[in-house]
Amino acid sequence: MNMWRRLLLAVICGVAVASIYAAQPVLEPMGRDLGVSAELAGWIVATSQFGYLAGLLLLVPLGDVVDRRKLIAAHLAVTAVGLVLTAVASVAWIAFVGLALAGLFAVVVQTTVAYAASVSPLAERGRNIGVVTSGVVVGILGARVVTGALAELWGWRSVYAVLAALSLGLAALVLVALPAEERGRPPASYRRVVASLGGLFAERVVLTRGLIAFFLFASFGTLWSGLSLPLADAPWELSESQIGLFGIAGLAGALGAARAGRWADAGRAVPVTGFALALLIVSWAAIAQLPWSLWLLIVGIVVLDFAVQAVHVSNQHLLTATHPDRVSSVIGGYMVFYSLGSALGAAATTAIFTSYGWTGSSLLGAGFALCGLVVWAASRRVAREAVHVPAERTEAARVPEAEEARGAKAL
Repeated sequence: MNMWRRLLLAVICGVAVASIYAAQPVLEPMGRDLGVSAELAGWIVATSQFGYLAGLLLLVPLGDVVDRRKLIAAHLAVTAVGLVLTAVASVAWIAFVGLALAGLFAVVVQTTVAYAASVSPLAERGRNIGVVTSGVVVGILGARVVTGALAELWGWRSVYAVLAALSLGLAALVLVALPAEERGRPPASYRRVVASLGGLFAERVVLTRGLIAFFLFASFGTLWSGLSLPLADAPWELSESQIGLFGIAGLAGALGAARAGRWADAGRAVPVTGFALALLIVSWAAIAQLPWSLWLLIVGIVVLDFAVQAVHVSNQHLLTATHPDRVSSVIGGYMVFYSLGSALGAAATTAIFTSYGWTGSSLLGAGFALCGLVVWAASRRVAREAVHVPAERTEAARVPEAEEARGAKAL
C-alpha cells in the first residue's frame, strides 16, 4: 500500500471519529439552541456513542461478507446524511436522530482498519494499521481544537456541515482511489458472521486483548473527559478554546507512536504492550501535578497518548494476524471493549473529581492502567502463541498451493 492510500484511509478514520466527538466542545451552545436542558445535555454525546456501539455489533461484521471498499463509501455517505440532519435540526429530536445515525455508521473506522489489514502483506500490516489508526486519534483530539474554532466563527451547526461535506467527498474518492480486495474464498453469510461474534469473545487472545483495551481506554477517557474541569477551575481558569489546545499535546504523543506498527511487524507486539502500559502508569504521576504545573501536565499528556496508541496498534495487529479471514468481525468485537472502557472512564472521572479532586481522578486513571498491565502480565503466553499462529497458517496454506501448481505444470 502506497503512502497516499494510507493517508486517505487515515483521513477517513479521522473524519468519521470526529463526527462522534464533535459535540463535546460545543455542548453548551448546542443544547441551548436545541432546547436541551443542562442536565440532559450529556445525551447529545451519549446518543452518538450508543449508535456507535450498535454499529460495532451490527454493521462492522458486514466487512467479512461484502467488498469493504464499497462498504466504506456507503457508510461515509450515510454518515453524511446523519450529519446534515444534525446541522439543520430545528428541534432536539431531529438532532438526536441525526446524531444516532452518524454514530451508527461512524463504525466505518473499523471497516477502514480491516480493509488496510486485508490488503497489506503480513510484513507491512502493523505499519499500515499504525498509520491508519493514527487518524482515529487525530480525529478524537483534533476535533476539540477545530470544532472550537469553527463554532466561534460560524456557530456549532457549521461543524456538522463541514464534516458532512468531507464525508461525501471521501465517499466518492474511495471508489476512485482504492483497489478492490482480493478474497481467497467466498465470504460467509451475514447471519453466520454476526452469530459467531459470541465465539470470538470466548477466545482467550480476543478476551485478553479486549480487556487490555477496556482498561486502556478507561484510563484515556478518565483524562480527556475530566481534564476541562480542573483547568477551568482555580488557579488556571482557562477558556474553552485554551483548554482545547491541550489536544495538540495529545496529538504529538499519539502520532509519535505510529512506529508501534513497525515494532509489531518485527514480532515485538507483546513486549511493546507491556512497556507502553507501564509508561501509561508513569504518565499519571506527571498528569497529577496539574494543580501546580501545566508543563508537567503537557509532558504527561504526550506520554499517555503515546502509550495508548502503541498498545492500541499492537492489539489490532495481533488480532488481525490471528484471524486473517475475519478481520472485520474481530476488530468490531475488540472495539466493543474500547467503547465500554471509554464510557466507564468518562462517567467515573467526573464523579471522582467532584468528591476527591484531581488527585482522585489521577489515581483512578493510574488504577485503570495498572489493571491493564496485570491482564497483560497474566496473558503473555497466550499472546506470544498468537504471534506465531499466522506464520504457521500461512506455511500450511502454501503446501497445497504448491502441490496444485506442480500438478498443473505436469498437465
